[in-house]
Amino acid sequence: MSTPPTRLLSPSRRLFGQRLLGLGLTASSAALLSGCSDISSSFPSMGSSGQTATPAATGPVSGDTIGNGPTRIALILPLSAANGAVPAKAMRNAAEMAIAEFNSTDVTILVKDDRGTPEGAQEAARAALSEGAEAIIGPLFAPTVSAVAAIARPANRPVIAFSTDASVAARGVYLLSFMPQSDVRRIVAYAVGKGKRSFAALIPNTAYGNVAEQEFANAVSAAGARIVMTQRYDHNSASASAAVGKLKGSISQADVLFLPDDGNGIPALGAALSSAGITNSSIQMIGPGVWNEQRVLKTLAIAGGWFAAPDGSGFQGFSNRYRQRFNADPTRIATLAYDATALVAALARAQGSQRWSETVLTNSSGFSGQDGVFRFRADGTNERGLAIFQVANGAAQMVQKAPTSFGGA
Repeated sequence: MSTPPTRLLSPSRRLFGQRLLGLGLTASSAALLSGCSDISSSFPSMGSSGQTATPAATGPVSGDTIGNGPTRIALILPLSAANGAVPAKAMRNAAEMAIAEFNSTDVTILVKDDRGTPEGAQEAARAALSEGAEAIIGPLFAPTVSAVAAIARPANRPVIAFSTDASVAARGVYLLSFMPQSDVRRIVAYAVGKGKRSFAALIPNTAYGNVAEQEFANAVSAAGARIVMTQRYDHNSASASAAVGKLKGSISQADVLFLPDDGNGIPALGAALSSAGITNSSIQMIGPGVWNEQRVLKTLAIAGGWFAAPDGSGFQGFSNRYRQRFNADPTRIATLAYDATALVAALARAQGSQRWSETVLTNSSGFSGQDGVFRFRADGTNERGLAIFQVANGAAQMVQKAPTSFGGA
């Protein structure tokens, strides 16, 4: 029997008695199950996560704090970076919301601006540690995560960051982000569970495509299935048509076609597939969570396809509460800061030196937050409980609920 995930926070009810690895941590329940509304339009892309943010003309934000508890936690975000300030503000607000809804008197959040640069991130991390920060939440971009890790790891301070670039994850540097690896593992496992054994793939020549292809190969192999053929393409009609043409002769040998692309590439790819007579009636199409946006869902060639993504109800509830508090809509990734803050607030309630240990943070039962259950791996990446959706009538229709625990944990 699997152990239920440790709950984080619920604004409406509390669930006591669940303990984290014998440390005596009593955590309150999380607002469960959230999701993936227009997922690709609001996430930092795989490409941008590896680029340094552009500093804005305004100066850095400093001295901001949330809460007044004895345990100090840093929150490092690109608050004054031109291409990071909007999500950063929403994430800062989400952290405030988590402290309020968790009713935490244990934590002070030290809000630091990294200006969207590695240099700014290191300055912020040094300042936070000098002020007694026991852990660090953030930053958002891959280069700034690496910069903060270089300061935090020698000081034995854990980092819970938000980049989608798995290359910056490491022991003690945990990524609480929506990572393509989780999507790919989940959708491949679902397809195999439906009796699909032979896979083909059309992979975009993008950073996201590179990551998805690698995880696709790993997931298919782990499931005991096989890959018949893979073709790469650029984001233009001619390249998509050429790739589909090369793949067409092998389609009869496969029963699944993997398409790890978003609204920037799927419409042209869908047109090429339709022209070649390839539809879900001839082969089952599957994809990751970046399918959950209107440009993909309204692509006729994808109708009937399956994809993995978080359930959407939690984000809807979070958004409603956020609007009531701040009179604005949150960015999609604001829930990540909420869950990270709720997690450290829960851990702060546990007295003892082990509350920030790898054993605690990589608890195999995981945690339950606004976007469903998640857990950190020892290598710093994460695993999420995801739902399965089918593209139907231009919308995403859930065909399998997200798990509420990690089986076999």
